[in-house]
Amino acid sequence: MEENIVKNVCAELGINQKELAEQIGAAEATVRNWSAGKEIPAWAHKSMDMLIELKKYRELSTTAKKFINLIQEIK
Repeated sequence: MEENIVKNVCAELGINQKELAEQIGAAEATVRNWSAGKEIPAWAHKSMDMLIELKKYRELSTTAKKFINLIQEIK
């Protein structure tokens, strides 16, 4: 059985399908259909992949800022 990217992305980002729809510029009903097994267009797959990557970069940025602050406190 194929993974459900909509459910995985929502879980990873801590958002619901309505919020996902807003973030990728799709109708909420369309995202619900994708979640139910309808074919997801390539642009939507890429948009969801990019949201996951953005989350990772934000987490790295936060970690880097904490590290820099720690280094500055040690000086």
